[in-house]
Amino acid sequence: MNPGSLAAGALEKRHMPKVWRYTLSYAVLLPLLFLVHLPLLWMVVTAFKAPGYGTKLDFIPSPGEKMYTVENFRQVFFDKDFPFYRFAWNSFVVATGCALITVALCTAAGYAFAKKRFPARDLIFAALITIMLVPGLIFMVPQYRLVLKFGWINTYWGMILPHTGNIFGLFLLRQHIRGLPDSLLEAARVDGASELGTFFRIIVPLSVPVMITLFLLTFVGQWSNFLWQLIVNTPDSPYLTLPVGLSLFQGQYQTEWEKMMAGACFSILPIAVLFTISQRFFIQGLTAGSVKE
Repeated sequence: MNPGSLAAGALEKRHMPKVWRYTLSYAVLLPLLFLVHLPLLWMVVTAFKAPGYGTKLDFIPSPGEKMYTVENFRQVFFDKDFPFYRFAWNSFVVATGCALITVALCTAAGYAFAKKRFPARDLIFAALITIMLVPGLIFMVPQYRLVLKFGWINTYWGMILPHTGNIFGLFLLRQHIRGLPDSLLEAARVDGASELGTFFRIIVPLSVPVMITLFLLTFVGQWSNFLWQLIVNTPDSPYLTLPVGLSLFQGQYQTEWEKMMAGACFSILPIAVLFTISQRFFIQGLTAGSVKE
């Protein structure tokens, strides 16, 4: 028998299990991928449906039937009774402001808990981590009373400041900064760097991936925040955000699903763009400190 044929047969047998393994993997993953994207697909299809077709499972129109239209997007974007651009701007201001303040506070506090010595440091940090076990809804009533007392109803401050104390962000930055070599900080001090100089020239540049990760997580959370922004705004407030504004399509007797989904299609665009641009930093930030060298 030809030795080349034997070698080819052995190679084919060796690769067969790998082919079947890939086939089985794709056979399982593709249906799961479809299920994960099904809500997104339903949202996009519903956004293009004519009024009255949003809750129907019909997707192929009958001859002469006008099932799909772009009128929903036109009404959402240009209807004077629905200030879409104002809602979107308010969401952008709240999400960006909250994310920036959160990153600044968590980076400074993370540096203090990671590299500074002060009485009861570890005890205070443990107490803060324990707060993460408490459901966020528990804090909603005292937060609302504080916002009401400070006169922050129908203001940006009432929507931004109560969510800037991010314990998870503090933990994320503290763990990252704790892994930075102390020799870098000592070398900066020997060169005459002040405390602020050490922080901004050493800690901040080395923490950029983690800071971007925290910014993205906070931005997404506040961009889609509905309940708190509904509570601290009255129905006639000029500071209503996009999630609250989209809920206006839900009336007492009917819901305009087609217009709501048209607005929702736009609401996911900023998040998709941010994650696409910052994907490398996001993954790098989440895995920072996971490998010890």
